[in-house]
Amino acid sequence: MTTSALPRRNPGASGRTYTLLEPQPGAPSRALRVRAASGWEKFMRRSETWQEAKT
Repeated sequence: MTTSALPRRNPGASGRTYTLLEPQPGAPSRALRVRAASGWEKFMRRSETWQEAKT
């Protein structure tokens, strides 16, 4: 049984383009949000260890 080769697709052939959205004035940047999220995770880990030490 032989199958015919599928036609090759070129990237972006659909015509859709992706643009990065500009942040709203006063909104935190992506880098700042990532940094804040890592700080929050660190805070939660510390609070968990503090709760375990307390009990």
